[in-house]
Formats: sequence, structure tokens, C-alpha cells
Amino acid sequence: MYIVGLALCTMGNIASAEMSRDLCSEVEKLLGSSNMYIRKKAALCAIRIIRKVPDLQENFIQRSSSLLNDRNHGVLLSGITLITEMCLSSHETLLHFRKAVPVLVRHLKNLVSAGFSAEHDVTGVTDPFLQIKILRLLRILGKDDVESSEAMNDILAQVATNTESSKNVGNSILYETVLTIMETPSDNALRVLAINILGKFLSNRDNNIRYVALTTLNKSISLDVNAVQRHRNIILDCLRDADISIRRRALELSFSLINESNVRVLTRELLAFLEIADNEFKPSMTTKICLAAERFAPNKRWHIDTVLRVLKLAGNYVREEMLAAFIRLVTQTSELQGYTVQKLYSALKEDISQESLTLAGVWVIGEYGDILVQGGSYEEEELAKEVSESDVIELLESILAGPFANQILREYIITALMKLTSRFSSASSSEKVKQMLAGFSTSIEVEIQQRAVEYTNLFLYDDIRPAVLERMPVMQIKETVVAGERLNSAASGNTSSQSAAPAGPSDQDLLLDLMGIGTSGGTTNAQISTGTPTISGNGPANNVDLLADLFGGSNISSPPAASKPSAAVVSDLFSGLGSTGAASPPSSGASNNILDLLGGGMAATATSPTPTPPAVRAASANSNGSAGSQNSGHKTYPVYSKNGFSIVFTPQRDSGNPNVVNILATFHNNQNVSGGVISGIQFHAAVTKTQQLQMRPASANEIAGGVNATQLLKIANPQKTPVRLRLKVVYTTANHGPVDELSEFAGFPEGAY
Repeated sequence: MYIVGLALCTMGNIASAEMSRDLCSEVEKLLGSSNMYIRKKAALCAIRIIRKVPDLQENFIQRSSSLLNDRNHGVLLSGITLITEMCLSSHETLLHFRKAVPVLVRHLKNLVSAGFSAEHDVTGVTDPFLQIKILRLLRILGKDDVESSEAMNDILAQVATNTESSKNVGNSILYETVLTIMETPSDNALRVLAINILGKFLSNRDNNIRYVALTTLNKSISLDVNAVQRHRNIILDCLRDADISIRRRALELSFSLINESNVRVLTRELLAFLEIADNEFKPSMTTKICLAAERFAPNKRWHIDTVLRVLKLAGNYVREEMLAAFIRLVTQTSELQGYTVQKLYSALKEDISQESLTLAGVWVIGEYGDILVQGGSYEEEELAKEVSESDVIELLESILAGPFANQILREYIITALMKLTSRFSSASSSEKVKQMLAGFSTSIEVEIQQRAVEYTNLFLYDDIRPAVLERMPVMQIKETVVAGERLNSAASGNTSSQSAAPAGPSDQDLLLDLMGIGTSGGTTNAQISTGTPTISGNGPANNVDLLADLFGGSNISSPPAASKPSAAVVSDLFSGLGSTGAASPPSSGASNNILDLLGGGMAATATSPTPTPPAVRAASANSNGSAGSQNSGHKTYPVYSKNGFSIVFTPQRDSGNPNVVNILATFHNNQNVSGGVISGIQFHAAVTKTQQLQMRPASANEIAGGVNATQLLKIANPQKTPVRLRLKVVYTTANHGPVDELSEFAGFPEGAY
């Protein structure tokens, strides 16, 4: 007996795939042995064999079914583990074992109602290991199956109510019970019971149990948000826990609970936590609070007050997108511009150490300084205060002289001062601004010196100065702006393409090497190194071929084109991925100056916009819509869907070249707004050697819940072979961490593209 057991253990540990195939029948026979010790060892060996050679699991299905009727707990435990392994690796096997649900329910019922058994008792619970294994198998068998779920509802309720939770053993069983209830189509009452168990876990002294409860509640909130809301107070108490991991999970769950009815209460609690939170929490907290305010704000004033509070508490951790969204909100709410500028003026009088607060205050004061002065008195600390033109200029001057004035802030202030000259009426204010600008005309920072000189010269043109310094037009707030994408990603696909950093040439080569596919067009590097890139083929000339060289990929065919001056070629390379025409001539110096003045104090170069392909324009215009609506009339093909992140392809034959297919890849974050941002998105693809691939940069590499991003792929397929792609998807989510996966796609109809 022991020799056979030792042989089975050895085989399970060191057997190769070939040995497993040869000895599989022997292990199968031993599963029917009359000796319970050998049956147990044979089941454990079968688990190892299936993991090494999944095809062999068919040999063990019949024998493993008989193990479910074994009276020995050790054999039963091993048999259930074997069945679980087979069900996880084969859907057909899972369907076969669903008929065993009543047997498993009977075993679990016997364990729950059994009296004391010294052989199996663990701190008052009968064989908790077997109970957990049964619950885990029931969870797998009952997933997406109503009939199986109904068969186990009663026993799950019995386990949930009768298991003692004062000890860790009972908590382990309760946790598995909760997972089984949540992952099967159980009754609503049973789900409420499961969430209440998790609520009790939050009161446990053990940090591990509280962490598990918070994590499970975060996953369960989409099933029954109202039941989770009942435990809101204890979840908020976890924000002040000493364990940083618990604070992090409680914070994620708190944001998931926000809705229209409780946004005021929860935001107040989150702002109180923001004041004492660790610095590592502040960047994500400021973003999520601003997003919640945007989505659920009861009115505009509350929205502005909330963002102002965030700027005051953690202005150094506010992302640029949130700051820009706040400024756009101010431009839209004309009735609250006076209120906002007064609040910002008062905040800057108290504290200039928060960068985003200072930037927002300087921008708003520069735009609406006249409203601030004309607004009369305002209350600050129960005192009525008047604001004069000199007070405003002195405030900006004190910020410039302070220790927190960096180059960006100085650029903002110089532009704000210049704008105030057209809003203030007194000559002394203009003279003061002239003196301050004169001091910056010799600045060692070229950008600031340029602005100072341009603004000083603008005083010579009083007839056009008011028009140049006119208020910014009302900005339209788009959801993508306040949902974590780059500011211009939805507004202009061309802009986002210019700002996106292209992948280096080595990235694609490494991916192709990894996937075992050779690179086509191996002369691209040589073309770049000689400085004389060539364009050849059968289609119209296209500057994106030069960019294909930069990316280390192969060119899409296009005909010979007339040679351009070297400056024009360089301009093409940097004019954006969508450019198809020659570079426009540079603007005149006067136009440059005026455009610089309107640039808000930031560096800007006047260039002509480059045309954008229709596919890219469509992708940009619809980057926040659903995948199905982005290209109406064109069929979409699902490519990837895991961890709340999905990718779909929308193919379309190129109108200018029938040998080229344009594929619009749409990335979608399927989580809600508080479910977490998907960041670090990298999407790589490779084609067969008979085809050539070119990839444009994605419109964004970070997307929040419910938001889309897009990326354009162009495949040259002159031989009309089936389109087959090897894909590599890299991203990071809050719940699953870094994800790096490889997959294949060959879902297009044969001959269609």
C-alpha cells in the first residue's frame, strides 16, 4: 500500500508528459482500488497528470464521479479537488458534472448538521477543509446556471446562518459561502445575507478579514448597491484604519458608493480624509472627487465649491485635466464667475503653496478681474472687504516674488497681468504692468522674455490691444475631458496624434521576434540612416510612410512622389500622423505675435493644421461613444474582453487603395466611473510576412470608467490573403494590477479584406 502510494506521489511530482500518457491507465485503475489510501493518492496523482496533459482528463471522468460517493473524507476531498481541476479546464466536463450538484449539496448538509466528530473537528467545525472544497466546486458548477443555483440556495442559506463567525475557521467557510452566492444567480435575499456577512467582517479585529471583506464588497457592488450602501458608515470608518492597505480598499469602495442621493455626504467625508491622507492617495483622490462632482453635482455652485476645496487641500496633486475641466466649468457658468473669482482671490490671499490652486486663481483673475473689482465687497471671515485694481496687481506681484513661483506660474501671471490692462480702467494699473513686464524683458527664461517683449510692444497698438486681449470664448465641457483622458483626445484626433509619443522602432521588432513572425521591409532602418527615405508603390503619395520608417515598420505601398526640400520632409515627419499634404508656409511675424498672445502664456508656434483622415476624425469625434456606434454601418468584431477592459475592431477598406484595409481598434473601460482608471495601455500587433502593418498612436493610453480610446491600424494586403494578427495587450487596473497578455485574431470573413 505504502509503496504504491509512494510511486503515485513520485509520478505526480516528476513524471513527464510522455510518462503521464503511458501510465495514465494505471492511475485510472488505482482510482477504483478497494484501499482508500491508494484511492486518495491516485486522485492526487491524476490532478498532476491533468495539469501536465489536459487531454487525458477524459480518462478520469467516470472514475472521479464514483469518488463523490466515497464515505472517507480524505478520498472525498481529493475527488472533489480532481473534479474541480477538470471543470476549470474543460467546459464540457463542467456540464457533465452539473448533475452531481445534489450529491454535493447532500454532503455539505451532512457536514453542517453533523454532531461532534473528534476525527474531523476543527475548533467546533466539522471538517472545514471539505466544506470549503465543496463550496468552491458548487460555485464553479452553479455559475450562469439557474437550475444548479436553485438546488444549492437552501444549503447556502443554512451554512451562512449556522456557521459560527467567532473563529477564523468559521470565517473561512463564510467567506467561501459569500463568494459562491455572489458568483451564482442566487436569490436577492441570499445576496443581501452575503453582503451583511461581509459587513460583519468589517467589524472584525483581524486586518486580513477586513481587507478581504472590502475587496469582495468592491466586486459585489454592481450586483446589489443598495445592500452595500447599508454598510456605508463602517466603510467610511475604515478610511481611518492604521493599515494602509485597508485604507486603500475602503477608499476605492467609498468612491463606488457615490450616487446622486449621497454625493454631498460622501464627498464631505472624502474631503475630510483628503486633508489627512497620505500623499500617495492624493493624486487619485483629487481626480475621483472631481469626477464625482462632475457627474453627480446637485448644482453648479456646489460643483465649484467642491473643486475649490480640493484645490485648497491638495492643489499640488491635482492633474492638469482636472484643472482644465474646472476652468472650462467657470467659463460656462457666467452667473457664478463673480462668486468664483472672489473665492479664488480670497484663497490666494491665504495660501499660494498649492500650485493648481494658484494656477486656477491666476487664470480666472486674469479673465474676470474686472468682475472681481466691480463686484464690490465680499465676506471673508465675517468681514466685508473691498477689492481694488491695485490690490489685484499687488497680489499677482507678491506671487511672483514668492518662493513657489516656477516658470509655468510666471508665464500665467505675465499673461494675466497683460489681460488686466484691457479690463482695468486706471492708467496707474497699466503703468504698473508695464514696469513689471520691463523687468522680465531680460529674463534668462526665453519663453518669459519673449512674452514680456511681445506684450510690451503690444502697448504701441492700442487700437488692436482690446481685441487681442479679449476674454476666452466659452469652452464646451466634454465628458472625456473630465473622465481622465488627455484634454484634446476627444476634441481633435489630430492633436492627440501629435501629442502621443510614438513607440520606438525596437518595440515592434521585439514583439515580432517574441511572436516568431519575421519583420517585413527590413530596409527601413537603412533608409533612415542615409537620410533619403524613399516612397514607392501603387497608391497616392502619403507622408505617413515616413512615419512608418520611424516606427521600424514597413511602408504601405504608395507611388513615387516628387522630391521635397529637406525642411519639408522634416515638417512632414513632425506634422502629425494624419497629414497627407505638403507643409504650409510659415505665418508672418505679426500673426505669430498675436497667436502667441492668445496662447495663454504658454509656448506656441503658429502652424497650419494638417488634414486628418476620415477614419481618425470619426474615431476622435466618437471616442466617448459605444463601440457599436462609432462607425455606424460597419460591422465590429470583438477581439479582447477581460478584467473590465475590452477591444473591438471595425474594419473598412481604404477608399484610396483597395489593397489596404483600415482597422479602427476601440479600447473600452467597461467599469463605472468609480471603478478605477485603466492606465499604461499598450497595444501591439503583428501580421504575416505577406502583409504589411502600420499602427497609428492611440488617442489615449489611460481611460476612466465608461470611456473609450481608439487606435488606427492600416494593413497592406496585396495578395488578398486572410488577415491574421498576433496581438499583445498591456495595461494596468486597480483591481487586477499589471496585465500582459498575448492573443491571436483571425475573425474577419475569408476574402472580405
